[in-house]
Amino acid sequence: MTRKKLKHFADMKEWSNVLEPALGGAELEEAVNRKGSWGDRVVLELGCGRGDYSLALAENFHDASVVGIDIKGARMWHGANAAKEMGLENVFFLRARIEDLADYFEEGEVDEIWVTFPDPHPRKGKAKKRLTSPRFLGIYKYLLKNGGIVHFKTDDLTLFDYSVETALAEAWNIKDEQRDIYKSDGNEFYRNFQTQYERRFIGEDKPIYYLAMLCST
Repeated sequence: MTRKKLKHFADMKEWSNVLEPALGGAELEEAVNRKGSWGDRVVLELGCGRGDYSLALAENFHDASVVGIDIKGARMWHGANAAKEMGLENVFFLRARIEDLADYFEEGEVDEIWVTFPDPHPRKGKAKKRLTSPRFLGIYKYLLKNGGIVHFKTDDLTLFDYSVETALAEAWNIKDEQRDIYKSDGNEFYRNFQTQYERRFIGEDKPIYYLAMLCST
């Protein structure tokens, strides 16, 4: 491990906007103790990477606690550091597996979930790893309030079609379905925030697909 990466990991242990339950011990206990007290409005970004989207959401949703979630701490440092430099006090970074989120959030505690450009896992044998598979949709349904929403963006048409079909099969309500958000009319909301990947795909003139799924219990 490089000296720079070691410095980043040391930084995050000291920063109040980072929780690392994946490390176990006191870090795990701190994250578990936060359960149920994230705030009146809670917005999650799953697979947040360097945190571009989480930062943009926090800037625009001042009344929300935005939590970027990823298992890769080296990426997360960039978002947490930028949040400190920007003076954003409503964004946090949680180093954890998505499968374990019920350990850190109460049932019905979350208002919105953003899933932005996840790994499509194209092989059929890897379908259960897709972040819109029935297993993960079940996790989201547990976390979300009644009427809560999952926002999903991808450049992968096969994954998008799979996600629509799976959402319908799992009794989610489709609020919005866009097959090229930068060439469609309507609400600007889903175009307001862009990840690093999204900016690259736009430059390559790839269509960006968007799906909004409502949770109904």
